Amino acid sequence: MTLSADTLAALDAFVIDLNKASADVILPLFRADHGLEDKGAGKNLPRDTHAAFDPVTEADRGAEAAIRKLIAERYPEHGVIGEEYGEDRPDAEFVWVLDPIDGTRAFISGLPMWTTLIGLRHQGRPVLGSIGQPYVGEIFVGHAGGSRLVARGQERPIRVRECADLTDAIIATTDADACFDGSERAAWLQVRAAAKLARMGCDAYAYAMVAMGKMDMVIEAGLKSWDIEAAIPLIEGAGGLVTNWRGEPVGPDGGQMILSGDRRPLDEALISLRRSAK
Repeated sequence: MTLSADTLAALDAFVIDLNKASADVILPLFRADHGLEDKGAGKNLPRDTHAAFDPVTEADRGAEAAIRKLIAERYPEHGVIGEEYGEDRPDAEFVWVLDPIDGTRAFISGLPMWTTLIGLRHQGRPVLGSIGQPYVGEIFVGHAGGSRLVARGQERPIRVRECADLTDAIIATTDADACFDGSERAAWLQVRAAAKLARMGCDAYAYAMVAMGKMDMVIEAGLKSWDIEAAIPLIEGAGGLVTNWRGEPVGPDGGQMILSGDRRPLDEALISLRRSAK
């Protein structure tokens, strides 16, 4: 079934409601007693393994529960995939993909670099996505009709910026030491050496900055579907590209990802990244 413009508009409005519902749960727990637990405890993983410390809080679980409740009330036929509570009808025509707090490490550190990621698949394809940062009052929303920033009661369209060369690019990754293996880290370092500026520790907020035209590229590896799915329609709706490390179009499966505003620095970065593509 084709996704009509009217249906997409209704779902677009609904994703704002979902962001507000999650924010109502998360904000009272930010920089407060958030009930930290370590999902990695007892797994006997090496200390230098990224998953050895795998934090989750009451905010993560409560926000996902609130989002799921609202979806079940409004669209009971829709499926849901979430980081905290798993899959419910993942083969439905419409499936919501949720990461209630992307950047839990930033959250527990009191840094406002965490975001809420809400993506929507239609017939297996990402069609709508939002990246919300309620502490600073921002929701970035995107789909095939365009991308926009909703902030402090106002809305405005956003667009990626032009960047002719990697040497002019501002790039980012979450944590090169923890998230990349040896060959991936070497490839990242080659790209970083060529770029104008590199930032780390921004998690999915960096994706929003690419869509907004403030950054040029984000390079990641080891992503799950809920880490990336919301960003694909947002970046593409703003005129950007999302590929794997081979430069191929991607679906919602995660793995090695590049989000770029302009194809030209992406093509340059791929010279290094392809060697470590999986």
